[in-house]
Amino acid sequence: MCPLQTAAARVLLALVFFGIVILKLIAITSVPEGYVQYQAMLGQLGLPAVFAPLLILIQLVFGLALLVGFKTKLSARVLGVLAAFMAIVLSQASLDAFFAYMGIAGGMWLLSLYPQTGYSLDNRQK
Repeated sequence: MCPLQTAAARVLLALVFFGIVILKLIAITSVPEGYVQYQAMLGQLGLPAVFAPLLILIQLVFGLALLVGFKTKLSARVLGVLAAFMAIVLSQASLDAFFAYMGIAGGMWLLSLYPQTGYSLDNRQK
């Protein structure tokens, strides 16, 4: 496989989570009640308030790790499980989101099977 293509695929999958969490953090910090509004939005989906920091932490840490190609296999598995979870949770609101997140979960699990991507920290020369 071409190292540039595999790196691009890894980066694009990572941006689904890392990019979204950065935008989410900007939205949360831009208004005084941003975090409370985020918790309320999750509550409307049936998730308790404890999921707010948990989702942010998982997406931030594992999204960044996947973006730079560090612990790619682990990051892809964790984010694949998160994507499947989000598909189930968001299926109440939108079937489009369900299928999108299930597709992302499939891509993540495929990446976890073939984590050797180009231009990653995992594959740097020792």
